[in-house]
Amino acid sequence: MEFDQYHEPPEELSPELRTKARLFASLAEEAEAINWYEQRLSVEPDAEARSIMHNAQHEEFKHFAMDLEFLFRRMPVWRQLAEGVLFRDGDIVEHGEAAEAGTEEEDEGPSTGGGSDGSLGIGSLRGAGL
Repeated sequence: MEFDQYHEPPEELSPELRTKARLFASLAEEAEAINWYEQRLSVEPDAEARSIMHNAQHEEFKHFAMDLEFLFRRMPVWRQLAEGVLFRDGDIVEHGEAAEAGTEEEDEGPSTGGGSDGSLGIGSLRGAGL
C-alpha cells in the first residue's frame, strides 16, 4: 500500500524513519484540522455549535503539540532551532536567522538541515559516478 508521507520506497527506510514519517503526516493532518476548525468557527452563527468546535480544535492543538514534541526529541538540531525562535518576543525572522547561525557548525548532514552554503547539505555529487 502506498502512502503520501514517503518520498523514498518505504521498504528501504529504517523503522525509525518510517515512524518519523508517520508523525510528520500526523503533524500535517493536525495542522489541517486546526485550520478547518478556525474557518468553521469564523462563520458558524450558533453559539453551542461554536463551543463544540472550539473544544474539538483544542484537542487538535494538543495533538499537534504532542506530534511536534515527539519529532523534536528525535531531531535535536530541529529542537535547537525551534528553541531559538519559539515563544520569543521581537522579530521572528531575526530570531530564525540567529538560531540557524547557532546550529550550522553542529549540522551533521541532510537529515538535520541544509548546508550553510544554501545547498541541500548533501555534498557534491562530482565523482560519484552519476
